[in-house]
Amino acid sequence: MNRVRFDRDNTAVLLIDHQVGLFTGVRDIGVDELKHNVVGLAKAAKVLELPIVAVTTAKDSMWGPTIPELAQVLGDDILDRSTVNAWDDERFVDLVKRTGRDHLIIAGLSFEVCASLPAIRARENGFHPVVALDACGTFSRHKREAGIARLITLGIEVSDYATLMVEIMADNADPRAGDIYAALDMPFATLMGQVAAALTS
Repeated sequence: MNRVRFDRDNTAVLLIDHQVGLFTGVRDIGVDELKHNVVGLAKAAKVLELPIVAVTTAKDSMWGPTIPELAQVLGDDILDRSTVNAWDDERFVDLVKRTGRDHLIIAGLSFEVCASLPAIRARENGFHPVVALDACGTFSRHKREAGIARLITLGIEVSDYATLMVEIMADNADPRAGDIYAALDMPFATLMGQVAAALTS
């Protein structure tokens, strides 16, 4: 497979259904860790100036609003829909196409439905999706394992939010590197920064 790397010019981020009600059922990853990861993904994407398309499903009747921590980063520009698969909503697909990007970093809750189904449809429509697994959550480890197996079988990449962001950053000499690492908020990276600062002071 000839893989074209994800970069600042070809990549958009899709954040799907990170809603208060859905978070109550997450069992495959700690809720606090999941919030940390998806917020870090959104913040780093903004530093990298990647377009973000965010969407909810049935927020007023079923699953509630986007979690406040993420809504604070995204603002009010979040589309609500009724379809199970976001890709079945023409407004969502139009927003994705209007980014002008064909590489898509996708995170959603639940992973095997809200992230995976759009990833599958995106690939069918000529896009290059990757699912940021640790910015997704689901309701059991079995559902997580089945979802991963399905994506791998279909040839869709799975990665983690921080790896994807630093792949796009590409160079630690980038003037925004410090802001990107701060957005990712990885404890070990913070520690290494403190050690480096201490050694050079």
